[in-house]
Amino acid sequence: MTYDGSSDKGLSKNERREAAREKARALREQQKKKDRRSRVILQGSLAVLVIAIVAVIGLVIVNSVRPPSPGPANMISDGIKIGQGFKAVPTAALQPGAKPVPSKTNAANVIDLRVYIDYQCPYCGDFEATNAEQIKKWVSTGAATLEIHPVAILDQSSLGKKYSTRSANAAACVANYSPNQFFDFSALLFENQPKENTEGLTDDQIISLTKKAKVGKADSIANCITDQKFKSWTNAATARATTDPLAGTDVKNLSSTPTVIINGKKYGGAIDNAADFATAVSKAAGDSFSEDSSATPSPSPSAADGN
Repeated sequence: MTYDGSSDKGLSKNERREAAREKARALREQQKKKDRRSRVILQGSLAVLVIAIVAVIGLVIVNSVRPPSPGPANMISDGIKIGQGFKAVPTAALQPGAKPVPSKTNAANVIDLRVYIDYQCPYCGDFEATNAEQIKKWVSTGAATLEIHPVAILDQSSLGKKYSTRSANAAACVANYSPNQFFDFSALLFENQPKENTEGLTDDQIISLTKKAKVGKADSIANCITDQKFKSWTNAATARATTDPLAGTDVKNLSSTPTVIINGKKYGGAIDNAADFATAVSKAAGDSFSEDSSATPSPSPSAADGN
């Protein structure tokens, strides 16, 4: 006898009981099959999710252990040296793990100026504003060379945006792709220096300054800035400067910015007094210049009163 579930009339009590058991058994089997399908689907979904997570973790690990890349060209000393006519001294890039190579000594009648600066540092901004005019004159005439070492020690002062690192990386990008415009770009970063405890300039704003400086290879520089191509070099150069002796100088290590060095000796005068700085440069020049040399560093008219 078959049972289709439509009626139990005509069935004995035992037959109805058996039919009920059969129906329950069929429902249980149906539910088991449904549960098995659900488990298979769930397990498959979890497997796909695990694979995706593993892939993401693997990508992060690969990126984090990616071999460090060389530093920027023209900064093998961890700084860029700028000479007469604001032309950068060309050098190879510093290779990963290598020590910086100090710049060659100047001719006897050319002052060697080196500055270690953080573009977020307000005191660096003060030094730049005070002395930019006379430094520009000395470099343009060949009386001095200027070697700029960007470092990043004030990232905590830009509300998580790491402006010190981003601006130093941007400077490295310009040194690498358009070194003869570095002097102007560096000056523009200070002219547009953000205050401490602000987010700093955006990448787009920094890129606009590179264009204002009339850099070559502007697209490459823009990509270099947004990709932070020289971030690892910036971190390494900062670590070297703050822990190791500054090669070719009497400075044990960088303890503050700006650190200004004249012919290998740390300048200890006021950073916001142009006359004091010009006097120190003249004293360092000694007998290297004749009294009537137009290249002799001396206070400019505006420097005489400290303005």
